[in-house]
Amino acid sequence: MGHGWEGVVLKLLRGKDFTFTVTGADDVTGHYRRIHVTDGGMLAQTGVHPTMWVRLWFDDAGKPHQRAYTLVDPDPAAGTFTLEFALHDGCASEWARKAAPGDTIDATVQGTGFDVPEPAPSRLLVVGDAASLPAVNSLLASLPGTPATIWFETQHADDRDLDLRTDPALHEVHWVERSGGVAREARDGLAEAVDAEPDPYVWITCDTTTTRALNAYVRKDLAVPRHRIHALGYWRPGRH
Repeated sequence: MGHGWEGVVLKLLRGKDFTFTVTGADDVTGHYRRIHVTDGGMLAQTGVHPTMWVRLWFDDAGKPHQRAYTLVDPDPAAGTFTLEFALHDGCASEWARKAAPGDTIDATVQGTGFDVPEPAPSRLLVVGDAASLPAVNSLLASLPGTPATIWFETQHADDRDLDLRTDPALHEVHWVERSGGVAREARDGLAEAVDAEPDPYVWITCDTTTTRALNAYVRKDLAVPRHRIHALGYWRPGRH
């Protein structure tokens, strides 16, 4: 299957194509699945950086469909890593549910750079959910010893069983039900934390609508400089 016009654009932007091979899979919860892969030589070419992600290509009724996924536990020497899927309806989740050893999937690497903020934050202020869990974990690992406050939005009761890699001595976690609205609770908490911290770094990675609203609030109302904010919508309802 070709990658359509999106694939052409990524080629023009010097995207690099690879094929991953599934070596195993684990169901973390009824709504979350890990897929273990070999990297087709990718990590040897690209190296690894915090929150690194790739675009995976899925067949959506004969049309190419791409979605981005953060690498989990990448091992350049072995050429392996894990991909994690918050399961919904849609071709990406359908592939993940069926993935078995020997299956392959095409991937493109382009535009994944992330620099650890300098100066180091006095505190990380993180808003995320199951879809951005791998990126949140990678961010926390890239800044060991940095305290963090995390607002983690849940849709299912078993989302609290996910592997949020926090240190109770450093990280404060607020579990927020999606029905209650992470934006409302996070807004209040962000305002208080930004006021209390000399140099916070704000990381917002949930659904596109919530991410945009919180990003605007943090920039305009709380006056956090743009270079101290990372805001990226990880999903849209109906597009999984």
